[in-house]
Amino acid sequence: MAKRTVMRSSKGKKLYAVRDKGGKFKDIQQYSRAHAADIKRGSGAEKKAAKKAAKKAAKKTTRRKAAKKTAGKRPAVKRTARKTARKTGRKTARKTARKTARKTGRKAARKKASGSSTMSGVRKAAGKAVGAVERAVRRAVRRVTS
Repeated sequence: MAKRTVMRSSKGKKLYAVRDKGGKFKDIQQYSRAHAADIKRGSGAEKKAAKKAAKKAAKKTTRRKAAKKTAGKRPAVKRTARKTARKTGRKTARKTARKTARKTGRKAARKKASGSSTMSGVRKAAGKAVGAVERAVRRAVRRVTS
């Protein structure tokens, strides 16, 4: 890489100036742009190190997979039973949560929109309240099931 001289522009931006062998300016570039390009490019040594790290990681994963294969697996029946139990539990939790969310959301919306004179205002407030409660319920269901 050519040697760069750091300078400042008339506006105060940091610049990189590349000189040729004679000492004349060959290229002047904003520091921010030159630095970003350098980071994106990466050196040859960095690329080699990344390749080595990738190979090591690949070896580790193959070892782990082999170890998992040798360990006894659960029968397929038990696995599917557990999965279906989880799914049904989640579904029922979501359904009941949605129902309660809608009820509480509507009540809150009625209270909020009681000052509103139009029915559309009441509906809008109800929709917002229900949405907020449903989001809260989704978060709670995620916490319980995960």
